[in-house]
Amino acid sequence: MSALALAAVIAGLTLVTVLTRSLFLLLGDQVTLPERIRHGLRYAPACALAALIAQQLVLSDGRLDLSILNPRLDAGLIALAVMLWSRSMLGAMSAGMLAFTLLRALM
Repeated sequence: MSALALAAVIAGLTLVTVLTRSLFLLLGDQVTLPERIRHGLRYAPACALAALIAQQLVLSDGRLDLSILNPRLDAGLIALAVMLWSRSMLGAMSAGMLAFTLLRALM
């Protein structure tokens, strides 16, 4: 791919990204989304975060690793348990990182 073609692709992708992300800001209140779509969009950040975290927890060296010897998965489950028990995001992150550090040191 030539430098000109690469620059054109980058410029095109930048334009598409800026337009799609700023569309709702530019239109403002002129376009109203149906309640069902607004309700679904409330879960989009949580779903995106879960998708990013889940693959880091279950993949080890590019392979699926659901064993008890996977320290990432174990630490993630501990963090989930702390979150469900205490409802504290800071506590869950602290417990997960501490568990991951200890499990990595022991394995």
